[in-house]
Order: sequence, then structure tokens, then C-alpha cells
Amino acid sequence: MLVLLAGIFVVHIATVIMLFVSTIANVWMVSSYPFGNVSSGLWLLCNKTCEQLPVRSGDEASLKAVQAFMILSIIFSVIALVMFIVQLFTLEKGKRFYITGAIMLVCWMCILIGVSIYTARFTGTIYESSSSHHGYCFILAWICFCFSFIISILYLVLRKK
Repeated sequence: MLVLLAGIFVVHIATVIMLFVSTIANVWMVSSYPFGNVSSGLWLLCNKTCEQLPVRSGDEASLKAVQAFMILSIIFSVIALVMFIVQLFTLEKGKRFYITGAIMLVCWMCILIGVSIYTARFTGTIYESSSSHHGYCFILAWICFCFSFIISILYLVLRKK
């Protein structure tokens, strides 16, 4: 049981770190051009230097929503980690980690909404390039989506022994 708790804790910390990286770094979409690679994230457009991400006026609200949901997912994931530690020391034996599991499900939902909006609105839109692909931050966000769902279900099923 101790090994299972330690494993969940390690995966939860890894999820928080990956959420930070995927939200902060600017490699959600990458395009190749003769003058070099261009990458865009949630905040900046980068080639050799980074500049403010140019967004069409119709997509500005969508970008703000993606940014907000990714930040909310980080906040809820950190809160769930703190709640797990608190419940680990205060929960009676035989009780389940319902609060931690519920908070992680909210985190999971925030990741789902944020990445889905990005997928629907911004995939392949770097200077209308024909050779763009998803960057590692986009892939990390989907990995965090899977991990947060698995962790939340484990928290809901797990009993303190």
C-alpha cells in the first residue's frame, strides 16, 4: 500500500511539473520554413526571437480561454497535491480520498476544455504554413490529461490503510 501511495504521489508531482512546462513553454505548434523553425505557444510566437502571439480578433477570446483553463488546471492540481498530503495525515483509516479525487477531476476537466479549444481553433495556424505539426507542449498537455484522470480515479478508489 505504501508503494502504491508513493507511486501515485510521484505521478502527481510529475503531472504538476508537466502542466507547468506545457503552459509556460511556447512550443504548442511548430512550423518549418527556409529561414528556420517557428513555434507558437499560448503566450508567444518564437523563431530566433520571441514576440507577442498575433491572434485574429475572432480567436482572441478562445486563446484567453485556453490560457485560463491551463492555469486553472495547474492551480487545481497543486491544490489536490496539498489536499492529498493533508488527508494522508488527518484521514481516519479505511476512509477514501474523496476530496483529492474530486479536485483532480476538476483539474482533468480544465485540461480537457483548454486543450480541446486549442485543438479546435489553433491547430496548424502558424502563418498559414503547410508543414506545421504539434509541439511537445501540446503532447505534454494531453499526457497530463490522461495522468490526471488516472490519478483522480485512483484517489477516489484508494482507501487509507
